[in-house]
Amino acid sequence: MLKSFHVKGERLQLQTEGAGLEQAQWIDLFDPGEEEVAGVQALGFDVPKLADMEEIEISNRLYKAGEVEVLTVALPGIAADGGRKFAPVAFLLSPRQMVTVRYHAPRSFDTFPSHAHSSSAGCDSHLHLFLGLIEEIVARIADLLEGEGRALDAASRRLFNDDGENEDLLEEMLRTVGQRGEALANHRHALLTLERALTTFALNLSAKAPGALKAVLKARTRDIQSLVVHADFLTGRVAHVTDVILGMINLEQSDANRILSVVAVLFLPPTLVASIYGMNFQVLPGVNQPHGWLIATGLMAGSAIGTYVYFKWKDWL
Repeated sequence: MLKSFHVKGERLQLQTEGAGLEQAQWIDLFDPGEEEVAGVQALGFDVPKLADMEEIEISNRLYKAGEVEVLTVALPGIAADGGRKFAPVAFLLSPRQMVTVRYHAPRSFDTFPSHAHSSSAGCDSHLHLFLGLIEEIVARIADLLEGEGRALDAASRRLFNDDGENEDLLEEMLRTVGQRGEALANHRHALLTLERALTTFALNLSAKAPGALKAVLKARTRDIQSLVVHADFLTGRVAHVTDVILGMINLEQSDANRILSVVAVLFLPPTLVASIYGMNFQVLPGVNQPHGWLIATGLMAGSAIGTYVYFKWKDWL
């Protein structure tokens, strides 16, 4: 899918089908076909493939191809099947146009065009659009971090209530907190890739660039750095809640093991009595007595009760 946008009346507008890409300030390629890629390449852009965008080397993510600056970041979004996906997005910046290449759907790309004019960067040029889109992406990640924080708050309140939790619920909470931790790791990774991309963009930014553009760039960098700190804080909370859940699961298992151990010990004295009277000897006390079985049964019951009373007195139960 290819969408092209141009600025008209200080607002970003979607170009009509068949309009020339040369007039567009932003061209958005979403899982593009061969014809769409060829059309953009005719403008002087070397459109990277998904395999190239997924390379982790900095040289494959942040580089210059002629006059085109390529900045690849990793962003959360929606996959074709409707599930969540964390995948790379490439920004290609030429002297007069911006091209974005993506194979999943970060929400920011859908929401930005309608209010690009209200961003702090404005719509004066494709570079302003780039920083405005980055602002939208950072705001979206901030919302996601807030959501993860609320989920952790709910898990903490449920975990530390007075009612206690059984082992099945604790395991469910452990799975939920683990999912939150995985999401936080992805959000933090996205912020780090954005920070590296903006650092590279700042190094390549012309000294003739407007001062307002540089001020917006610094503001976005500060926003990202503050969100990285907040993501680290939430990651620490995930580790704390995980440790508490694992500790409670261990306590539940220890209680079960203690009960089994106590039951085993309570039955040891009766088992000893039964073993003695089960010996194959001719002479055993009470064997030939009319009430011998009552005596043996009484000894077995008494030994079990005595053991229980002793354990209770020692406060082992």
